[in-house]
Amino acid sequence: MKRREFITLLGGAATAWPLAARAQQGERVRRIGVLAALPADDPEWQARLAAFLQGLQELGWGVGRNVRIEYRLGADNAERLRRHIAEMVELAPDVILANGTSVVAPLLQATRTLPVVFGTVVDPVGAGFVASLARPGGNATGFTAFEYGMSGKWPELLRQIAPRTTRAAVLRDPSVASGSAQFGAIQAVGPLLGVEVSPIDVRDAGEIERAVTEFARSPNGGLIVTGSAAGIRQRDLIVALAGRHRLPSVYPYFHFVTGGGLVSYGPDSVDQFRRAASYVDRILKGEKPADLPVQAPTKYRLAINLKTAKALGLEVPPQLLARADEVIE
Repeated sequence: MKRREFITLLGGAATAWPLAARAQQGERVRRIGVLAALPADDPEWQARLAAFLQGLQELGWGVGRNVRIEYRLGADNAERLRRHIAEMVELAPDVILANGTSVVAPLLQATRTLPVVFGTVVDPVGAGFVASLARPGGNATGFTAFEYGMSGKWPELLRQIAPRTTRAAVLRDPSVASGSAQFGAIQAVGPLLGVEVSPIDVRDAGEIERAVTEFARSPNGGLIVTGSAAGIRQRDLIVALAGRHRLPSVYPYFHFVTGGGLVSYGPDSVDQFRRAASYVDRILKGEKPADLPVQAPTKYRLAINLKTAKALGLEVPPQLLARADEVIE
């Protein structure tokens, strides 16, 4: 969805609210909270949220008719995130849709009563968000983003598309457990592929630029970006650095590739947010998160940017090209 269309969708929903409320005063209006560290204008977030809103609409929930949505977006530091979470808990919506491990962890520290549906979380059992995938047991349920073992596919993909790569810098968020765990899975596979891996933290832009620039001084290097909100926020910088230093790079989400990245492989997060609407619907109708099993991704996307490959002097193997779900020429 284009940014202009997305803004029109939200704007239309907002202006329709008072009119619809007056027109249907007898219908109970439910409240959904939406929490995300990504800013409202981020393309990845826009696509996810648009899919969620469409899913709600298909299930009979109309913004301004029988549901109202409270947004707290763009928490780019811990203090702002704490403030957003405190405000959301104070609002006490009927259910909260939360995006990402870095948001869900402090949210569940703030409330163990308000129902929470998470859109993309790595290892919710290990993080303590749920008791088990089949029986969450608490006030949260939702959708997993990555199994840690799946992270091992990224160095394999890097070697396929850039066979000369012997070194890989892994960009991860050290503030969440999944950042270290994804790096650990990559580190376990790297030596088997002849790839030495080293971590780069994605705490801030200056740190990323210094570390990538230093890493690029030695030959045969590549980048692997793990899944995190912090990585998505720094997407444009990371892709630009990869191009500037001619580093073949593998990314977790499709929008990295549409923004000029070389190749991405990961779950279809847009589809997961569409599916999240069904869990929000079921909770609004009386079911409890404790009884709704955490679901794994059902769709994965491999995307390749041939223009970027050509700029890096890489020839994409035909078998890899044949597997791609999206090819940007």
